[in-house]
Amino acid sequence: MTKTAFIAIVGKPNVGKSSLLNRMLGAKVAIVSSKPQTTRTKIMGVLTFGETQLVFTDTPGFHKPHNKLGEYMNHAVGDSIGGTDAVVFVVEPSGELNEKELELIQKFSQERLPVILAINKIDMVKDKKDLLSRILYLTKLFDFTAVVPVSASEGDGVDELIEEMQALCVESPHFFPDDTLTDQPERVLAAEMIREKILRLMDKEIPHGIAVSIEKMRERRDKEILDIEATIYCERDTHKGMLIGKNGAMLKKISTFARQDLEAFFDIKVNLHTWVKVKENWRNKEGLIHNFGLD
Repeated sequence: MTKTAFIAIVGKPNVGKSSLLNRMLGAKVAIVSSKPQTTRTKIMGVLTFGETQLVFTDTPGFHKPHNKLGEYMNHAVGDSIGGTDAVVFVVEPSGELNEKELELIQKFSQERLPVILAINKIDMVKDKKDLLSRILYLTKLFDFTAVVPVSASEGDGVDELIEEMQALCVESPHFFPDDTLTDQPERVLAAEMIREKILRLMDKEIPHGIAVSIEKMRERRDKEILDIEATIYCERDTHKGMLIGKNGAMLKKISTFARQDLEAFFDIKVNLHTWVKVKENWRNKEGLIHNFGLD
């Protein structure tokens, strides 16, 4: 008897949702950085073991939007919650919940879905009594199906979290082949790997104003080489200069680190070429947001 559950992973920006997804899958399908709002679209990950299939949706961080792109990102969160069997609500190990997190709890009540609370980053908690206080505080806000302290970076508690999700599976055919890892096309994965390097290497002002488009992705017939041509779009001429860097140094660094990830993921030698172009205020232009596949 096969079983399946569709599960949305939600929470505020930079709480570790993508890291948790990657840890559960044992592979990197969602990019990770210290910058908030790294994830822009719904990213689906599939974990199949035996007769059980868990289908995860990693959502953008629920936040106060400042442009059209931010509005699309918040809609993605709401859509994901409404179309799943259960939710994993990822929170920090300390601090008050912010306004958007409290809004998410209201959505849980409206949808009447089972919600598992995952308290992430427990490796940063020095006194375990603080963790107990955190659990007591959060469980007063909502009747969670289960509470699981985890560390996405170290892997602690992740197996226990998966077991709790298994318990929510219902008898159903598998919706994806058992060897499926993600629903993301290869071009999208390649673009995200390049964007991740920009997020990690550049200052705060630039990263949210960039998008990456894969113009060409083709394996050579005569050699085991994957040719990839990518365009990095930014919103200002000054940002273009910073992305390229003096004598092209920054763009070379971005491309070098991205190529290493691409070769590891696709298991083939990669010939990567990158360019930088300016599209002013693209985050407020619905046509460009659509062209970049972010709606």
